[in-house]
Amino acid sequence: MRTVVAVSERVGETPSTVTLRFPFDPPADPGQFVMVWVPGDDELPMSLSYTDGTSKGVTVKAMGDTSRRIQAIREGDALGIRGPYGKPFDLAPRRILVVGGGSGAAVLAPAAEKARALGASVTVALGATTRRELLFADRFRSMGATVAVATDDGTEGDRGFVTGVAARLVGETPFDAVWTCGPEIMMRKVLDAAAPRGVPVTCAVERHMKCALGMCDACALGPYHVCTDGPVFSGVALAGVPDFGRYHRDPSGRRVPF
Repeated sequence: MRTVVAVSERVGETPSTVTLRFPFDPPADPGQFVMVWVPGDDELPMSLSYTDGTSKGVTVKAMGDTSRRIQAIREGDALGIRGPYGKPFDLAPRRILVVGGGSGAAVLAPAAEKARALGASVTVALGATTRRELLFADRFRSMGATVAVATDDGTEGDRGFVTGVAARLVGETPFDAVWTCGPEIMMRKVLDAAAPRGVPVTCAVERHMKCALGMCDACALGPYHVCTDGPVFSGVALAGVPDFGRYHRDPSGRRVPF
């Protein structure tokens, strides 16, 4: 469904990331997304970073002109919401490694919260360019997850990419599942690290979307449409897609290497 809501809360999470909370009744599961628009502007796909009850939320990273305009919205301003859409996370695993890169933590946090509420143990490998850009580290800790951090510049945790932390954790601990979201190159490396251990990987994929209904082909990924076949995919499905982690499509639909 499409509706216009009034933003009830605006929270600056990091220097580049803002969370907007709003009243929205339709039920949603962790991993699903909505199309967000400012009247008179473009519509963008955004994973729900808060999914419970009637107060939902999206966490917006400054990427382009429209995302910056959405970030600038204040409490009480109007925001258009269409959805929710897509396939959510399977919350059945009991021992979960969550691997989040940058704003990818936004879709992983509500899934981890639901899994914890169902009795799962959750370990988080969280990566960012620098300490100030770490997203939802305290939120993960407050749900009782164990959190390991990597930053590109070494200002917190390990210096380097979060994939190194993830590979170490997969080698040390018997997990039932790995959930990951972030740059596709990162997720491809997480798949490669988990494969020798036989640990199933689930990836939340982010791609350009226009219709969210599987009709426009803007979010094509091999044989899949991210909007309807995902955005949450099994690693088995993605491992057989040559484009995954290697090519993306620009807003015009052109295939471009990462």
